[in-house]
Amino acid sequence: MEVYALVGASGTGKSHRALVVAHEYGIGTIIDDGLLIQANKIVAGSSAKKEPSKIMAVRRAIFMDSKHANEVATAIELKKPNKILILGTSVNMIEKIIEALRLPPVSKIIHIEEIATKAEIAKAKELRTKEGKHVIPLPTIEVRQQFPGFLVDPLDIFFKKQPRMPIRKLGEKSIVRPAFSYFGKLFISDATIAAIASMVARETPGITSTGQISIKNANDKETGLTVVMDVSVKYGLSIWTVVINVQHNVKQKVEFMTGLNVKEVNVEVKRLSLD
Repeated sequence: MEVYALVGASGTGKSHRALVVAHEYGIGTIIDDGLLIQANKIVAGSSAKKEPSKIMAVRRAIFMDSKHANEVATAIELKKPNKILILGTSVNMIEKIIEALRLPPVSKIIHIEEIATKAEIAKAKELRTKEGKHVIPLPTIEVRQQFPGFLVDPLDIFFKKQPRMPIRKLGEKSIVRPAFSYFGKLFISDATIAAIASMVARETPGITSTGQISIKNANDKETGLTVVMDVSVKYGLSIWTVVINVQHNVKQKVEFMTGLNVKEVNVEVKRLSLD
């Protein structure tokens, strides 16, 4: 395994240019702010941007928590990437991450000044300081599920190898505001989630009506919320099949519409309808 490092001070645009560096060196796996990212997916880890303070964010970013470090190290062993890119504010930070995750020494160190102009770095610092915006090299929906309430705006990144070649879309980057920037939070009431679940259930073939719906652990961003609902099913249909479809549809739509993680959808069939 070859280990590459992208080094630059906080707010200079490392995460923003991570995909550019990864593309140039043929790297498919990135470690950024406590997350292990591969093929535009979060494979393991928990982001430092979800921590309530900067001190806790730093501890998360350098994998000081043994459980967090073991989770990511185990995922790396299973995925067996040929190359991996680590983002850090200093060479010392990179070395701490390598030690925590039991990785080989760095093969190449790339400094942000080598791939970004002074004007670009200044602009990145301005966005960080004035607007508290951070970038994660992930598709929007992935970030939305990881950071409910903190998504700011998606960015599409395009590259051309030659002027006449068609544009190739390599990936997307999403801007988020971390918890410790204190720019406000988004709250979605249990009643709203229940209303969405009821609507989706009633649109599922075989469901004639819904009854009581309750939402549990809606504020638990780590484990996700649980939807508990009772329904009426049309007589003559496979109850098992209808319920499975309801669970799938409710989970998918609630996550898409709210950005919240849905851990469970528990459905109880209380009535059979002859209509």
